[in-house]
Amino acid sequence: MNKLIKNISCIILLAVAASCNSSKKNDGTATDSITVEHKLGKAQVVASPSHIVVFDIGALETLDQLGIPVAGVPKDNIPDHLIKYKNDEAVANVGSVKEPNYEKINALNPDLILISSRQEKFYDELNKIAPTVFVGVDDKDYMSSFRKNTLLIGQLVGKEAEAKSKLDAIDEKLKTAQGQLKGDNHKALIILHNNGRFSAYGKGSRFGFIHDVLGVKPAQEQLEVAIHGQKISNEFIAETNPDYLFIIDRNAVVAGKAGNKSEIENKLIQQTNAYKNGKLIYLNPQIWYLSGGGITSTDMMIDEIIKALK
Repeated sequence: MNKLIKNISCIILLAVAASCNSSKKNDGTATDSITVEHKLGKAQVVASPSHIVVFDIGALETLDQLGIPVAGVPKDNIPDHLIKYKNDEAVANVGSVKEPNYEKINALNPDLILISSRQEKFYDELNKIAPTVFVGVDDKDYMSSFRKNTLLIGQLVGKEAEAKSKLDAIDEKLKTAQGQLKGDNHKALIILHNNGRFSAYGKGSRFGFIHDVLGVKPAQEQLEVAIHGQKISNEFIAETNPDYLFIIDRNAVVAGKAGNKSEIENKLIQQTNAYKNGKLIYLNPQIWYLSGGGITSTDMMIDEIIKALK
């Protein structure tokens, strides 16, 4: 009799244990995971990760919009519109966008790391610490990759519906902006200023969003597509003679001090139609240089161009 009771007790305990395991699997608290493919490989990520390290600023924007907390960010490279993460002591500083601090990342015991092109060469090392997913935007196909990345992040954190809703709002704003700019035949040149030197960016480039997505016509069709743009002279700008000259001042975010305006708006640049007609447009480098590719910056970029070209 005692033996029978003992056997029944064992069966009940096993049944309860099996039930608990099944429950954990179904509610995503223990064994659920998502397998995703990305530019650099494949990652198996625990469902609804709770310790996320983010190096891509656009991804940080998207997580912020979705209300998802993060464990660590590169605090030296945080734009003003995300300053709360820099000031939050509960969020660890995990290095810079160009130099991850592996010791600090390890200490966080993350369950997901999000990176983009600046961290591509560190992928193997980061992937040893935690599943690492590349979510950098494709400059040659900005909106498609932006949508894909946003939905992927939404899927990873269990916020797909919210991510789609945010994208729908961006699409509506973009459609309106494209309609407003459609009849504008003025031509634009986009330049990056860095300590008295200039680089130009055209279609398919880092700042090609202005041409490729918003439809602003380029003043130069054959610019070299490179990470650092095509190095140009003041004479090149004067000869191109753009109607709009979009200027992104790298000094303002890297050195913390805007470049000398008289150096930027020199005599040759003063010969352009852009200067004569008051269309030297200084874009916010916090958005265009430090960020981009996220929900917040994409929204802000559309607003900034529309406001400048009214």
